[in-house]
Amino acid sequence: MGIRLKENGLQGFITEEELQKQNAQVQQCAGWLESGEAAGNDFLGWVDLPVTYDKEEYQRIKKAAKKIQGQCDVFLVIGIGGSYLGAKAALDFIQSPIYNNLKKDTPDIYFVGNSISSRVLAEVMSLIEGRDFAVNVISKSGTTTEPAIAFRLLKKELERRYGKEGARERIYATTDRVRGTLKKLSDREGYETFAIADDIGGRYSVLTAVGLLPMAVSGIDIDQVMRGAADAREAYGKGTVADNDCLRYAAIRHCLMNKRRDVEILVNYEPALVMFGEWYKQLFAESQGKDKKGIFPVSANFSTDLHSIGQYIQDGADILFETVLWVEQSRKDIFIEEEAEDEDGLNFLAGKSMQYVNHKAFQGTLLAHVDGNVPNVILEIPQADAYHFGYLVYFFEKACGVGGYMLNVNPFDQPGVESYKKNMFALLGKPGYEEMKEGLERRLL
Repeated sequence: MGIRLKENGLQGFITEEELQKQNAQVQQCAGWLESGEAAGNDFLGWVDLPVTYDKEEYQRIKKAAKKIQGQCDVFLVIGIGGSYLGAKAALDFIQSPIYNNLKKDTPDIYFVGNSISSRVLAEVMSLIEGRDFAVNVISKSGTTTEPAIAFRLLKKELERRYGKEGARERIYATTDRVRGTLKKLSDREGYETFAIADDIGGRYSVLTAVGLLPMAVSGIDIDQVMRGAADAREAYGKGTVADNDCLRYAAIRHCLMNKRRDVEILVNYEPALVMFGEWYKQLFAESQGKDKKGIFPVSANFSTDLHSIGQYIQDGADILFETVLWVEQSRKDIFIEEEAEDEDGLNFLAGKSMQYVNHKAFQGTLLAHVDGNVPNVILEIPQADAYHFGYLVYFFEKACGVGGYMLNVNPFDQPGVESYKKNMFALLGKPGYEEMKEGLERRLL
């Protein structure tokens, strides 16, 4: 059970002595997560969440999921950033990246309000024509531009189609427990609400109602998700760099950064993990990219991207390292059959499984990239299921928190994100930003 860190792609790049020199700092930073003695200590609710989560609300999530499954053909999840990336990653990882196209007894699930594309929203409006739908709007404030626009339009459509009373039964709000525009609206209109905890930031919220409700609606066993996270919390709550894979990973990243490896590529060999890479990028970029510090997180999907960016990885600037997510067991395997006429030259693979071929592609790529001077960290995942999703989420959350403190930054704020919003509001003419508008428009001429 759990996941395993392997280091055969790090030989010649990092020594055990270098890692052990990081141990005292790693232990101190991990201790700060437990004690709450460092910056951002008011956002540490995720640390013990797998065992301290609100059991009453958890049961309401399950009950609401059953209700949603019975009342709609399409479930629309409205949110941006941490309000959708984790849930979408879970759906793809555990169910399928083509979940909506599969035969199933659960609703199709679409994620909206994560862009300002009129085309996307128009297409979503089109696909719900003639189909019953319900909405889960996720926003702590209720005023974040992208989801607020989507919710305004979809709320109007719900009320047009089902009336105000009917719409009330089809809107589920995940928002602040006591304050904010969306909370006030939900209380006034009578929407069922679930809480975004004050002590858990958006990018750490996938194991709260933010992620759990969409997961449960899709039929995912959220008990297993939480059990995986709880087991990871237990496994990574003790030990040192020598015997705790999570702390060791944080130390490895820090060592590589000190060697000017400033870009980490999270690599997968399964399309089901593509969105997990998107979740990982937000987690690490928003948590550690501060004060001109941090490793730039990107993701790649192999073997697909070996035919696009593979050349740069192999022969480009020595600024990269890779963390590879390898899923050991394929959920469904296909075997290659022998052909009477070996026109494509693949008969040498007859009797072999696709998973076997994929594994050899992984091994061959590992060797090639290491030979090309690219360090590789490997995380072996027994299978892509609910348990291991929860386990993997907690692994990365803790490694990210520890790594942020090692950089001497607050891993739980995101001050830089607000800059573009202020400029956008001023250019749009939002009240209160009038003084900025003229200067910004001059700069755009």
